[in-house]
Amino acid sequence: MVLTTISASLFLVVFLADLFGLHTNPYIGVVFFLLLPGAFLLGLVLIPLGAWLEKRRRAAGKPPSAAQWPRIDLNDPTQRRTAVLVFLLTIANVVIVSLAGYRGVQYMDSVSFCGQTCHTVMKPEFIAHQYGPHANVKCVDCHVAPGATGFVAAKTAGTRRLVAALAGTYPTPVVPAARQLPTVKETCEQCHSPQLARGDRIRDVVEFADNEKNVPSTTRLKMHVGVIHQHNARDLEFIATDRERQMIPYVRVTDPDGRVREFVTAGTTSEQIAKGERRRMDCMDCHNRPSHVVAPTPDRAVNEAMGRGAIPLTLPFIHREAVKALKAGNSAMLRDFYHSAGPDLDRAVGAVQEIHDRNVFPAMKVTFGSYPNNVGHVDSPGCFRCHDGEHKSKDGAAIGQDCETCHAIE
Repeated sequence: MVLTTISASLFLVVFLADLFGLHTNPYIGVVFFLLLPGAFLLGLVLIPLGAWLEKRRRAAGKPPSAAQWPRIDLNDPTQRRTAVLVFLLTIANVVIVSLAGYRGVQYMDSVSFCGQTCHTVMKPEFIAHQYGPHANVKCVDCHVAPGATGFVAAKTAGTRRLVAALAGTYPTPVVPAARQLPTVKETCEQCHSPQLARGDRIRDVVEFADNEKNVPSTTRLKMHVGVIHQHNARDLEFIATDRERQMIPYVRVTDPDGRVREFVTAGTTSEQIAKGERRRMDCMDCHNRPSHVVAPTPDRAVNEAMGRGAIPLTLPFIHREAVKALKAGNSAMLRDFYHSAGPDLDRAVGAVQEIHDRNVFPAMKVTFGSYPNNVGHVDSPGCFRCHDGEHKSKDGAAIGQDCETCHAIE
């Protein structure tokens, strides 16, 4: 009876919070639709069970297991004051427990909970998220599907990971489980409209030489974004034979006229195709690290930092020496090389240390290039997972590999 009463009271409080829109938390639905009704039903089941057990005790000639209920007479001033006090305390307890539960659910929805509860395991992803383009997007917005079903699935997977974290059986580095992510319609397309991804965009790739003046060279790419995003508009399926979807031996394309073409790499067996994961291509198959980017190489990281002015170009050979310091994992090497002090050198040392701290995590064996990034094809296979000239149909046609299809160099 106590369990039923408390759960019913909490249910009413949560119901009122939901009714008046006092929350925006996706997890509150689980408390509202699963946990509290479950506790309420459990209490209802225990009431007749307790009555039946008490009946058996009395039938066996045993004394009652509990004292008789007292007689309540609210005409008695003492009992009336006691009843009012109990009622007020009950209301206070319900409010306190409800607020505590609400705040607990809110905390589970926070980035700090996702990134810092299992501090060592999630540190690379947590740090990368802070510096990424989705820093203001909560982890659950991308990793937990909406509704109670998505919550239960995420927390079930989270429970397994918690056990692995406590037992120390987690892999290092953590292998991304792309198949456990919600669909792009539930995540990416809540902010990004695929219908608006059209036209061309200019991208400047700046690289600095290892000479004394750190001479920059710029490659201007005109990216045909609309053409690239036609992958999603077409009925395109593929089969990957590894967890990270880097090995793709089979591609199936259905043209608008209904014609089906299959492209397979040489040596691929029907058994490999049958065992692989079949998937319809979407945003995440190219943008596989949208919020957790680890720099592919120290050289790339230094070029990017110099391009935005974090590392001063006034220091001679700074590109060469910064890359060397990152490879050695020792930003103090810059001071040993220049044998001087000054604000520019301080900025350079700080920037190199920041690059190291954002990309190198020895405890998790994460470093530059640990995770492939499928946007492009310079540091990881990326586009060439399919556009490698090796995927061929039965009539000998190959998946196109013309660079000008996706971008033009200006």
